[in-house]
Amino acid sequence: MSIARQASEITLPAANNGWGTVLQFLCSQFPFISEAVWRERIATGKVHWFNGEAITTDTPFMPSKRLCYYREVAAEPVIPFTHGIVYRDEHIIVADKPHFLPVTPGGEYVNECLLARLQRETGIADIVPVHRLDRDTAGLVLFSINAHSRPAYYQLFSSGTIRKQYQAVARLARKQQEQELPVNWHIANRIEKSTPRFINAIVPGEVNAVSDISLIKRNNDLGLFKLTPYTGKTHQLRLHMLSIGSPILHDNYYPVLQPKQAPQFDMPLHLLAMTLSFIDPIMKLPRIFVSQQRLDLK
Repeated sequence: MSIARQASEITLPAANNGWGTVLQFLCSQFPFISEAVWRERIATGKVHWFNGEAITTDTPFMPSKRLCYYREVAAEPVIPFTHGIVYRDEHIIVADKPHFLPVTPGGEYVNECLLARLQRETGIADIVPVHRLDRDTAGLVLFSINAHSRPAYYQLFSSGTIRKQYQAVARLARKQQEQELPVNWHIANRIEKSTPRFINAIVPGEVNAVSDISLIKRNNDLGLFKLTPYTGKTHQLRLHMLSIGSPILHDNYYPVLQPKQAPQFDMPLHLLAMTLSFIDPIMKLPRIFVSQQRLDLK
């Protein structure tokens, strides 16, 4: 059994949807966890109010109150790749995430995530990711370690003033193998949720996803691409690469969703968050961070 070292938090809804107790809310909110499991967690102190006050199975539902609980899984996968810290000061950490490692706890991952690794390595509990990367994607992730300056770094992403560049490797169509380099695309379309709910699709309608893509290097039928997203839709770069006829190498979602299987550590998704650049909102200095990882064009 793997139990989270840090509590997860949830704020109870302002409107009571018929929950008489906190236990009833938890069973409704997390239907894949049995009532017996929640009763055991409550009895052993793994569920409590944000201020540390214990609850019981009879504690009444209290609208808008913050609750803490400790996630646990029977068998947590181990990711056999190391992370790195590219930069650290009193406000931020820029970490270099390996493929397969989630940024935050979720699903079958409790302690084997980048956030938990950084908390253990630095001894800092108040670490918050300012943005996210897919578990399958490697590269740079910006974390805040200072609650007072945190909103300023969130603003970098919400305002679009941060610049991100990625690299990807994909198989080339015949035409792409023959064109003079670089080959450039400007992609602007609409991305929405699809079925199943964890994948997305390009659909007709108002543009909400914009990227620039450049093919910059070739090796036989494989190409190295530079990607610059201007928006942040889920799976945007994977779908935009698909739209030019070059799905990213080892993509298990696009163009065809593959059956769920254990991680294939020798076949990572060839997508890397290569650089982050911005004007630091606290220091007022230009920052450019570069991943130490590289994609193999073989």
